[in-house]
Amino acid sequence: MQSLRAGALLFVFVVVTLCLIPYQALLLRFGLPGRKTFPQRYHRFLCRLFGIRLSVTGTPVQGEGVLMVANHTSWLDILVLSAVARVSFVAKAEVRSWPFFSTLAKLQETVFVDRVRRSQTGEARDHIRERLQAGDALVLFPEGTSSDGNKVQPFKSALMGAAEARMDTGAGGAVRHVPVQPVSVAYVGVHGLPMGREFRPLYAWYGDMELVPHLWEALQTGPIEVVIEFHPPLTVDSTGGRKALATLSESIVRRAQARALAGLAPVADAGGATVLEAEGLAEAAA
Repeated sequence: MQSLRAGALLFVFVVVTLCLIPYQALLLRFGLPGRKTFPQRYHRFLCRLFGIRLSVTGTPVQGEGVLMVANHTSWLDILVLSAVARVSFVAKAEVRSWPFFSTLAKLQETVFVDRVRRSQTGEARDHIRERLQAGDALVLFPEGTSSDGNKVQPFKSALMGAAEARMDTGAGGAVRHVPVQPVSVAYVGVHGLPMGREFRPLYAWYGDMELVPHLWEALQTGPIEVVIEFHPPLTVDSTGGRKALATLSESIVRRAQARALAGLAPVADAGGATVLEAEGLAEAAA
């Protein structure tokens, strides 16, 4: 039965996606506003299809350039983050050559970065900076790789230099830099039960795992629960530079992920944000 369910879900995913690719391509070709909102609706559909239940705390920054920095556990991070906010992603250059999935990444206006060649870091940082100044919301995974989902790895600060970009001036002519919003993602439940360390690798995609077999295994295992927390934005001004910004963001995300994995309630931000179901948040943001 598990294989039958997984096969049915995979069939629907492929058919629906192939039908929708031309639509998003047209939105991009003509620069229509829907090119930003359609991926969110598509990923909300996929979360419902795959049985991914999202609990969200806090509010994503939308409507202006923002660099969201999140921990990276799985290819599922793309689905869940895009389901709750209008975002594009910063991905490693290898994704550009992946069959099928590279098309999906390009249709979501992904920024591809060569993390191996250090000479390309400055160019990638400048590209990210241009997108932020144009008002895009970009998700960066500063760990530089995915993990087993049980802990957060150190945040690298190189690409976070894009946060030093100046936006429009604020009140009194003061310079305003790009806001950086830490985002924590935790995979906490499967079939309504705590996921635990033994089950998390079924969803965490890391090391030398092959993508397609891992996707199939995840679909066979069943519905999951994911906790996402959007934390108050930071800036290079308030933290003292990109390295301090990376360190503080890492600390915030690490503590929040640990709370979620322990089954503890998230701490409300200064605005008194409450936990919302992902669909409700997405509807409010649309």
